[in-house]
Amino acid sequence: MANKAVSGARSPLNLVVAMALCCFFYVLGAWQRSGYGKGDRIAAAVSRQTACGDVAAGLSFETHHGGAGAINASSSLPFGADAAPPAFAPCAAALADHTPCHHQDRAMKFPRKNMVYRERHCPSDGERLRCLVPAPPGYVTPFPWPRSRDYVPFANAPYKSLTVEKAVQNWVQYEGAVFRFPGGGTQFPQGADKYIDQLGSVIPFAGGRVRTVLDTGCGVASLGAYLDSRGVIAMSFAPRDSHEAQVQFALERGVPAFIGVLGSVKLPFPPRSFDMAHCSRCLIPWGGNGGMYMMEIDRVLRPGGYWVLSGPPINWKTNHKAWERTEADLSAEQQRIEKYAAMLCWEKVTEIREIAIWRKQLDPSAACPDRPPVRTCDDANSDDVWYKNMETCITPPAAAVAGELQPFPARLTAVPPRISAGAVPGFTAESYEEENRRWERHVAAYKKVNYRLNSERYRNIMDMNAGVGGFAAAIFSPKSWVMNVVPTAAEICTLGVVYERGLIGIYHDWCEAFSTYPRTYDLIHANGIFTLYKDRCRMEDILLEMDRILRPEGTVILRDDVEVLLKVQRTVKGMRWKTLLANHEDGPNVPEKVLFAVKRYWTAAGEGTAAEEKTPGSSSVAGMDSEE
Repeated sequence: MANKAVSGARSPLNLVVAMALCCFFYVLGAWQRSGYGKGDRIAAAVSRQTACGDVAAGLSFETHHGGAGAINASSSLPFGADAAPPAFAPCAAALADHTPCHHQDRAMKFPRKNMVYRERHCPSDGERLRCLVPAPPGYVTPFPWPRSRDYVPFANAPYKSLTVEKAVQNWVQYEGAVFRFPGGGTQFPQGADKYIDQLGSVIPFAGGRVRTVLDTGCGVASLGAYLDSRGVIAMSFAPRDSHEAQVQFALERGVPAFIGVLGSVKLPFPPRSFDMAHCSRCLIPWGGNGGMYMMEIDRVLRPGGYWVLSGPPINWKTNHKAWERTEADLSAEQQRIEKYAAMLCWEKVTEIREIAIWRKQLDPSAACPDRPPVRTCDDANSDDVWYKNMETCITPPAAAVAGELQPFPARLTAVPPRISAGAVPGFTAESYEEENRRWERHVAAYKKVNYRLNSERYRNIMDMNAGVGGFAAAIFSPKSWVMNVVPTAAEICTLGVVYERGLIGIYHDWCEAFSTYPRTYDLIHANGIFTLYKDRCRMEDILLEMDRILRPEGTVILRDDVEVLLKVQRTVKGMRWKTLLANHEDGPNVPEKVLFAVKRYWTAAGEGTAAEEKTPGSSSVAGMDSEE
């Protein structure tokens, strides 16, 4: 009886203890899931180290390998929280210019017709290289803009073919440790400035009405380089070639460019993107394929936009002998071009020697009496262009227009017509303006950690998930440009808004390599990119691609959930990046954090060898010994 009495007395106490323990573990579990757990403690500790403007606790955003002395003038991670991070070996030195989706050997397996073999052909997952693409020995940081427009260090792109093949056309000259770009071109031997002056007698570059230009078959992009000083930004492209490295030179100069070709698939831009399109002897058969290439230009050209064709067949009567083509051939080609221009309702504004300029109809609803019957393209989803075949059809005008584009730079902050017309789901004029204010706050917080964002340190910038271009607008400077990438995985197609702001960008799927050479960008920004792609492809593949296109001593800014960024931080330990995790500007209780990183300076030590890394003290990351 006594034992039973004791047992009965203890029973309520046991129940209370059990209930207390259950409550405790429930609260602990909820706290750990709330976003304020281990990750936030790390982020908070790191943020305290960088408070009051202290520059990232040893994470330096300077560069110590500049070329000034060269001139006398998804997280499908296979490891857990306590596993060792993966280590990525350097690729062979011969892969210093590796462009995965434009590989020469793979290209030769595809048809020559319509330049299909020069288009994107990416490796399968099993063929992807999972190593770090090295910089060539002697690589140095490019000169700051505008000096980089005229000079490129020879070590960064050591190819002399163009200096021989284009010697009489004044494209590029080799001068010891550097290449010099005099600004010449096949169709502008007196220089790009003189050529632009000719165009400017017809096309209103002054006043900000013409802001965005598409330069097809751009060569070394001297047109874009010299338009920059007039407040005009050109998106230049040319195919990857096996020896001339034209697009590589353009990017080393600090000119927006990508590897591409007008072949069989649509250009990676939305309709009505550009104020002007340009071809200076770009070797595109404009009179072929039933006018398909001119129809593609019409698709991406805004109403009232200009198309410039410089070189064959314009003024063929005078130049047919120099061009080594028959009069009949050139005459027939020009007649076809004129026919397709009339079909598109383009008005021929002028023909000056070898330059012809057409203007797209300003009012799409106006009558076009000379237009023959022609098929109208299906406009079910006009922004869906990724890997979509070009068609012989005319893109219909916008379904709704709400207001005109402002001259630049007013259009950078004005509400874009696509937003005003309600053509972008989820965006109103008010929410658009709030989005811009949000990015102004984000960028202001970035600058407290990386004060170099206020300087000329970064010329070539990429935003991997650009949205409506808020980041690019917030850091806008005439000394830099931003490649605003709208992922094909994004829920909303916003690239049209980016172009209406007077910015440039491109569609891309980050499960594949970007159409550019290695060491293209000085700064890469990405908002939520790993959350967006977590069920689509491997985190490490996206990070390796970022490493490929980032310059040595380049900077990365990643904004994402803290748990995602902790996995990124562990992965890049094996990629020679130095990192720092910082809190959201609204405080440590916000699960979204910001990861800053700097890629170490290192180069290929030799053919097939590992790598050569600069000793501490000569590198911009010297003194930063820990990630956390």
